[in-house]
Amino acid sequence: MIWFVLCGLLLVAVVLALLLPPLLRRPADATVNGSSAALPSGAGLTILREQSAQLETDRAQGLVSAEQYAVAREELARRALEEAGDVASSPPAAGRAATDSKRWPTVAAVSLLVPLLAVVLYGQLGAPEALQPAPVAAATGEEPVTQAQVEAMVTAMAARLESLPPGQADPEGWALLARAMAALQRYPDADRAFARAIEMSPRDAQLLADRADLLALMQGGKSAGEPTRLVDKALALDPKNLKALALAGSAAFERADFAAATGFWQRARELVPPGSEFANGLDRSLEAARSSAGQVATAPVSPSSPSVPAAPTPKGAIAEASDRATPPKGDPASAVSGTVRLAPALASRVGPGDTLFVFARAAQGPRMPLAILRLKASELPARFTLDDQLAMSPDLRLSRFPEVVVSARISRSGEALPQSGDLVGQSTPLKLGARGIELTIDQVQP
Repeated sequence: MIWFVLCGLLLVAVVLALLLPPLLRRPADATVNGSSAALPSGAGLTILREQSAQLETDRAQGLVSAEQYAVAREELARRALEEAGDVASSPPAAGRAATDSKRWPTVAAVSLLVPLLAVVLYGQLGAPEALQPAPVAAATGEEPVTQAQVEAMVTAMAARLESLPPGQADPEGWALLARAMAALQRYPDADRAFARAIEMSPRDAQLLADRADLLALMQGGKSAGEPTRLVDKALALDPKNLKALALAGSAAFERADFAAATGFWQRARELVPPGSEFANGLDRSLEAARSSAGQVATAPVSPSSPSVPAAPTPKGAIAEASDRATPPKGDPASAVSGTVRLAPALASRVGPGDTLFVFARAAQGPRMPLAILRLKASELPARFTLDDQLAMSPDLRLSRFPEVVVSARISRSGEALPQSGDLVGQSTPLKLGARGIELTIDQVQP
């Protein structure tokens, strides 16, 4: 018992030794040309930016899941807004005389409150029953942050950044805002925020890779054009940027350059810890690239046909519902099937001429759809079967990936690329061969 008390007193002494010297030290003169100089501010925002960068690294290395990443992003955005509010509302520093008059009462208060607070906290939390998570959480009375609150905080953060004078560029703040908006699926707003951040920090390879990833997502998972240009620029600045290497491999795979895809993914694989989720995804992508390269190299060449194996569905074409009037003759274990339904709350948003797309993507690997089916939205609820006969490319087949994500989207324009206002729904990762999938369209594309 006496050792416990001594250790407690020692810890209190250490805390006081850290807290009291800054309070006892006379502040330097803060007056410049007769006016008070502004005290340094934004230290909290700097810490949050460092935490944001660390979170991006953890995500790239597969140390956090997508759900953990989204929650952490929302928390960082909330804390950034609170920090910005604190900095904006802080009063200017008082003069030397006022500071001196208040210093000793503050020192005395800290000296008394620290030991007293330690005793009170131990009395409240020292008992084993008080350490149970549920009672502690219930005692706080805190409610979880709602989606509307997060949206409001992000909007306020955007307004604060827009109001900054031209000479006070904040690329880290714009990058944080862009990632928060992307987490909220506000993709066009996120792209504009990334563009502002890159304008202020054009040699930041991570920003370039992040925007390329977002643009590829907005293009329906295709990397051609601006995403590829941004990735190339990011790799020129930082040849070991993990996200840029992964995206470069996906772009190469998309254009059937399997040797280049293998090279990029192998370089990325050497940068991540073995056994992580990201490393396993790269291993599956490497296997698909090598398999595709081998099939192209060994495919028989006939005098009247090209050397690339023919696909049941022409490359880039989308099968109509009438093309699937009969069940596929392929292996059911290489297909996914189920029923897609529309949430009743969105029924009023569907027009008679709207188009329904049902498609599957690899859970880990290229973003390009592996199989896609076009239906009429008026036919909902509708049954679907996705297999290799609906492949968009002969080199990207459903049967090559052990896990897929099935999505559905209702388009008023009939375009395959996603647009704001589309109605969407998505499954969790599914094993190849899954049947009886129940897919609900219950969200609106931002």
